[in-house]
Amino acid sequence: FSGVLAQDVLLALLELQEELAGTTAWAAGAGRNVTLQDVCYAPLNPAAPGVGDCAVSSVTQYFQNNRSRLALSAWQQDGKLQGTVDWHDHIIYCVNSPLSFKDITALELSCMAEYGGP
Repeated sequence: FSGVLAQDVLLALLELQEELAGTTAWAAGAGRNVTLQDVCYAPLNPAAPGVGDCAVSSVTQYFQNNRSRLALSAWQQDGKLQGTVDWHDHIIYCVNSPLSFKDITALELSCMAEYGGP
């Protein structure tokens, strides 16, 4: 992978997403500050969404917007093939199986987003 799918770019994207999620704006009509939770689509928790409930489409959702999961690596042996699996392998798996709750690598990470959807 290169370009926008480099690990440092994904980490920068996570940082930007966190910053945007914490942004507030004054809504004169409401007479208060509004946040992402006030305006987001939260299909699994529409009544009282938290930031993690908002349906945000991003490649980092394959890691549930979690830096620790993005940094994981594991040793894997598949028949005669052996080696280290990491975020590259997880992305490839999830692009092909976005509804998976556990990938088939030694990482065993979910492809589901932080909010619970694909």
